[in-house]
Amino acid sequence: MKKQTRILVVDDESIVRESLHDWFSGLGYEVVTAGSGEEALEILRRQAVGIMLADLVMPGMDGIQLMTEAKKIVPTISTVIITAHATIQTAIVAMREGAHDYIEKPFCPERVELLLKGLVEHQQLIEENLSLRRKLEGQQSFGDVIGGSRKMLAILELAQTVAPTNATVLILGESGTGKEVIARAIHHHSRRRDEPLIVTACASLPETLLESELFGHERGAFTGAVERTKGKFEAADGGTLFLDEIGEVDVKTQVHLLRALEERKITRIGSNEETDVDVRVIAATSKDLKAMTETGQFRDDLYYRLNVLTIQLPPLRERREDILPLARHFLQRFAAENDKTLSGFSAELVEFMLDYSWPGNVRELENMVERGVILAKGDEITRAELPHDMVASTAVAGETLEAMERNHILNVLGQTEGNISEAARRLGIQRTTLYNKLKKYEREAVTASR
Repeated sequence: MKKQTRILVVDDESIVRESLHDWFSGLGYEVVTAGSGEEALEILRRQAVGIMLADLVMPGMDGIQLMTEAKKIVPTISTVIITAHATIQTAIVAMREGAHDYIEKPFCPERVELLLKGLVEHQQLIEENLSLRRKLEGQQSFGDVIGGSRKMLAILELAQTVAPTNATVLILGESGTGKEVIARAIHHHSRRRDEPLIVTACASLPETLLESELFGHERGAFTGAVERTKGKFEAADGGTLFLDEIGEVDVKTQVHLLRALEERKITRIGSNEETDVDVRVIAATSKDLKAMTETGQFRDDLYYRLNVLTIQLPPLRERREDILPLARHFLQRFAAENDKTLSGFSAELVEFMLDYSWPGNVRELENMVERGVILAKGDEITRAELPHDMVASTAVAGETLEAMERNHILNVLGQTEGNISEAARRLGIQRTTLYNKLKKYEREAVTASR
């Protein structure tokens, strides 16, 4: 069964919204409505929408402005402009700005139904093509690394530039920021993509076993070595070796790592023979390797050999623009895996996610969404599905949702040093919406001071 395409109807006239909702629902479509452009954008941030019908003339944001902003949130959305002022010029402007079509009030039922049918087929074709591309690309591409913030776009551009080379890459970042995801994307877009990517979690192995894990051993080299075994370097020959948490490697093994990187040769434990290896190394750590070189915990020559090209991943709290796109991505994935149909996140939960500090970064967000999908009783994930420790860590006695929103907005405005346009971009709302909220806060402050 094909995935249902959700339709969003945006019109400031309630009678139009209600009639279109009832009409389209009767045709078997899933329909949501909004009375303004700002409300529509909030829906798009919380729910997956494929088709949008937007009135051309509305107070505040008009239909064409809404279409432009909507495409920033959902690039594949199909937009139809509703107009009671149908002229050739209106149609030309709407189509030039990216509308798929326009319809006139009063509506012609046959034309609207035919138009919707074609757009639904178009959306299903887009989804099928994306699904096919993911399968052909082994479920990995830079397009699957979710991130539209400035920091992430710069990182993805660097990763795309680095990928086709053989350069060693060092990925730095807090735990849970997606270091392995970036490493896999780099390998997938490299010339070694048809060869293996071998992942080694350096922190999970004791010192006595890590060297054997990396370089292999001969039979009888130590107690328990009952047969000759290849290490990760040989297993990755021709491909890529990802060394996760490189900062946990003991100094003795660091010496052998440096030799493997510089000479492209390894020696199995218990052997005197050298083995040539052609391996690209991508290393990652949450530790400050530079500081570790100063205390002697990490060899400075190995550090500089690894630090050919460095990618510094920011924590999720420093790229809040990516929180909702990531959450929607995880929602779609886990809903499909668990055979559940969910429309998105409640408005209260969206506010929580944007305000939360995410100490566990992307991994914590992923776990939260998976838990929410499993526990959700309605068609949305709500704050009721949050783990208790997340709620407890942010709860402020007596604080209302409106107060939380106000504090978050003022905090973001402070981070942008009063730049309303930049603050609105980070918050994911229109500049006019933010300006109106600030005027409201100003009036409330004046009233409270009297």
